[in-house]
Amino acid sequence: MTCAFSTEQIASLSAPLDRAKVRQREQGRSKVSYLEGWQVIAEANRIFGFDGWQRETIEVRCVSQAERTIGRDQRPGWGVTYTARVRVTVGGPTSAAAVIREGCGAGHGIDADLGQAHESALKEAETDAMKRALMTFGNPFGLALYDKQQREVTQSAGESSAPRTASASNGSRSIHRSPSPATPSASDDPGLTPLDPAVIRQILDTLRGLPRPVLEGFTKAFRKRFQVPEEATSIADRICQRRHHDWIEAFLVQHEAAA
Repeated sequence: MTCAFSTEQIASLSAPLDRAKVRQREQGRSKVSYLEGWQVIAEANRIFGFDGWQRETIEVRCVSQAERTIGRDQRPGWGVTYTARVRVTVGGPTSAAAVIREGCGAGHGIDADLGQAHESALKEAETDAMKRALMTFGNPFGLALYDKQQREVTQSAGESSAPRTASASNGSRSIHRSPSPATPSASDDPGLTPLDPAVIRQILDTLRGLPRPVLEGFTKAFRKRFQVPEEATSIADRICQRRHHDWIEAFLVQHEAAA
């Protein structure tokens, strides 16, 4: 049977989840880790391609609607709950094989306006169901968060260790990884490992060869991803760590796929 995913996609799906993308919220007396809906969609676009996947809402149902008080001033309002089932399809007629996953979710809306409460609950239920469907594809979509020890979530700079990241070649625009140093970095985060100067030069040469519109899009995305200050006139000196290499490699893979 032909695999539906490319080597680069498999590497991305197998890679640990970046802790910087994880959010937390209070639930009862504990904190729950989760990914925001826009983040999950952005990852699907990055890994599968903007035209490489689709979602379809199979079912939505309002399971609860009741009057209730809201806010500190106990204003009259509404509480609404929806459930939803969403189907995610990766690939299509032109791919080796389509992969289909489904997920169920729930959403709750509280508002003084009944229509607004319904809208909030419906959107939340569809997003929740979509995230649960995409979660089955791997760590970048939140699968790693279901492990209570979160062993497949990269550690932040202040933590002691991090899982090893997967690597892949993107073919025509492959950037070679510098060898890991014999001793770990101060934070023990592989993403913070300095790049060899020769690798940095190769990355910059590759980027200079990109079409101008693509290069401009890359620069804007890199600044946003790594929070480069607006006053910085160039990003060349910001490309210095393995995390930068990995992100750039993923960008080039996506560019090649879309070309």
